[in-house]
Amino acid sequence: MMNNEDSNTLYIMTYTLNSGIKNTVPLSNSQIDEWMQCYKNDEKFVTTIGAEYFGLNSNLVADFKVHNKFSVHRNQIVSIQKTEEEILNKAYSNQTIVIKVDCKCGTTYTAESQYKRKTWNCSKCKEIVYLVEDVLVDTNKGKGHLMSNKMRIEY
Repeated sequence: MMNNEDSNTLYIMTYTLNSGIKNTVPLSNSQIDEWMQCYKNDEKFVTTIGAEYFGLNSNLVADFKVHNKFSVHRNQIVSIQKTEEEILNKAYSNQTIVIKVDCKCGTTYTAESQYKRKTWNCSKCKEIVYLVEDVLVDTNKGKGHLMSNKMRIEY
């Protein structure tokens, strides 16, 4: 029979009504067994899915297919979900902005920030340095935004 992990897993059943309407429903292994018995005996199938009741008249079903862990349909769903998950993880990951600070006190260093800022404080003299718009410079961490207080920058 099935192990405990399989009994908690929901599989997608795709069915087509005699009218040509196609639909899907998630079912557990026990619900699939119950559906198979109803289909073989021309009985109505009624079950709960979460907090909702689901009913299906087996006399009105032309055909059906259960997509289990071995089916192509399920593999496609999983690969699409992984792709979306990777995109979301990349979008919401903690990406940092590289900043090269060039202060009039003579200090030059590279820093990282989660946000692109217009001002920053020098770590040595605590003076404010300003973002030099549209200037990317090479740093030891790749390309970075230049922030300086050596020239007049107006906002």
